[in-house]
Amino acid sequence: MSIRVDRDAQSGVAVVTLDRPGRHNAVDLATAGELAAVWKEFRFDDSVRAAVVTGAGDRAFCTGIDRSVLVPQPSSPYSVDDPLIAIGPKANDLWKPVVAAVRGLACGGAFYLLGEAEFVVAAEDAQFFDPHTAYGMVSAYESVYMAARMPFGEVARMALMGTAERVSARRAYEIGLVSEVTPPGEELAAARRSAAVIASYPTAAVQGTVRALWAAKEAVRAQALAQAPQLIALGNLAPERQAELFAARRSGFRLR
Repeated sequence: MSIRVDRDAQSGVAVVTLDRPGRHNAVDLATAGELAAVWKEFRFDDSVRAAVVTGAGDRAFCTGIDRSVLVPQPSSPYSVDDPLIAIGPKANDLWKPVVAAVRGLACGGAFYLLGEAEFVVAAEDAQFFDPHTAYGMVSAYESVYMAARMPFGEVARMALMGTAERVSARRAYEIGLVSEVTPPGEELAAARRSAAVIASYPTAAVQGTVRALWAAKEAVRAQALAQAPQLIALGNLAPERQAELFAARRSGFRLR
């Protein structure tokens, strides 16, 4: 299993941990399936009233899709199979509040999870970036998710700068992506404390509030996400060329 779930019956908080630290908690097909199953399970588990999602180890929250994974694609340019599209709680119809606890790298496909959390707590060493354009890929789903959380110019800069620039935890706090910054190693405890407070309130009121918050932006988000498959099919380089660019990647970047 690449997902670890720890439930606290007393607080009503469950912690979902991506447990692939040797791969920077990147998501392979099995992990994607496990995440979807966990969120669906929580829908029926009344002992879970709030959740925290985090990554194992101190190097990364999640670095998106595991580059070693082969994802078969249909031949039609109008169809794209995205293995990450259902890894988030909202995609699985879970309306219990979810807090993300981030340490280290959070990039690319990690935004599917961050984009469907209610808010984000980050360690001071957290770094956020979107590598898609650097490797010849369209940042579609990721940019849509982040556009709902960050000012447009900041999303555009992060998506277009690719691997050349990373957003620090402090800058992420300043622009509203992160709601709390903690010393490294304290982000999970802080997220759990917030989740426990929320879980202590009447659950129907909490879930109704979550639904109301998401209703405020869901129509725009749904329309934008509907365009993503075609944009990816039209704009992505061939997988072989992507692999070449990935293999030739350079480590230099600027932190802001």
